[in-house]
Amino acid sequence: MLSTLLLIGPLVAASVPTGPQQRAHDPNAYPKEASYVDVLRDCAVGAPEELFDVLRVVDGDTLWIEREGERVKLRLLSIDTEEKWMEGGGVSASKPSTRYGDQTTGWAQGFFTPRSPDAGPIRVGLRFPDGVERYDPYGRLLCHVVTDIGIDFNLLCVRMGFSPYFNKYGNSRIDHAAFVDAEKKARAEKRGVWNPGTNSGGKQRDYTRLKPWWDARAAAVDAFRAKQADAPLKFAAADEPDLLQTALDAGGKGVTVLALVDRFFDEDDGSRTVLLRAGDRRRAVRVRIEPGDKAAMAEVDLEGTKGDFRQNYVLVTGDLVKGRRGFDLVGVGPKDWRPAGPEPAVPVEAGAR
Repeated sequence: MLSTLLLIGPLVAASVPTGPQQRAHDPNAYPKEASYVDVLRDCAVGAPEELFDVLRVVDGDTLWIEREGERVKLRLLSIDTEEKWMEGGGVSASKPSTRYGDQTTGWAQGFFTPRSPDAGPIRVGLRFPDGVERYDPYGRLLCHVVTDIGIDFNLLCVRMGFSPYFNKYGNSRIDHAAFVDAEKKARAEKRGVWNPGTNSGGKQRDYTRLKPWWDARAAAVDAFRAKQADAPLKFAAADEPDLLQTALDAGGKGVTVLALVDRFFDEDDGSRTVLLRAGDRRRAVRVRIEPGDKAAMAEVDLEGTKGDFRQNYVLVTGDLVKGRRGFDLVGVGPKDWRPAGPEPAVPVEAGAR
């Protein structure tokens, strides 16, 4: 393996922007040439069997490929690079646009730029957790991207400090330990987002608040996955429509769903419909709140679960049936809703890296 990395190291180095484009970046975000072997060893996963053309890089964690003759938008799992500059300051208070967001976008675009005009597009492979393809609510395919020489780009982003290990939607099912190790090394070496000088004088993303929040959510997901492994027909996440269908086909009685609340709809009969977040709206789960349960449901505070720095995941138990627009979970009362885990720990020092 080491001899292989020594051979491929220069190839990866060649894909990192050079000249004026690289000098515009924080130099601490890049490993010195002598450390490429170590970085590549941490991120090598084996060459993919099938490759696809990269068409466009949106930013550090979003890109387009051509797959089977179609343009497919990818959202890279386990990373969340900073937002590039935008009018209005960012997506939310927890996702401000930063100068480093622009720099990371430039690095990613350079990484996937052909090394010569006649070389053709960069080609990559895809990795999916448990081999299952899933989409997010924005229609993006959730995956890892692997270079033709077998470097996991998602993992490389964390190892080089372009992104923290992003476990807000659960710990990695592909290689949790590798992401933990990659972030630990990046932090120790003060690379990228872990360098105190990054975004100095401008907007900064507060990882001391974000990381405990993400970890609390990840712990809730892990606890649910353990229960699901023991009783797969009784536990299914709202963004796992195939597993929901399997549970429905088995009778659908007493199914517990792990979910994030998406939207609320007030119905003409005085009831309220809760739409649970799903990657496929055509197979989303809906739960009805009866008019007489509204007062009791106020204590459950479903609206509050949508806020930042809260335990956003909820568990809801009922009978799964086929609905007009996906799945309905019926026979649900206020006592059938509960938080999926404890609230995030409060950081001692806000603002520190």
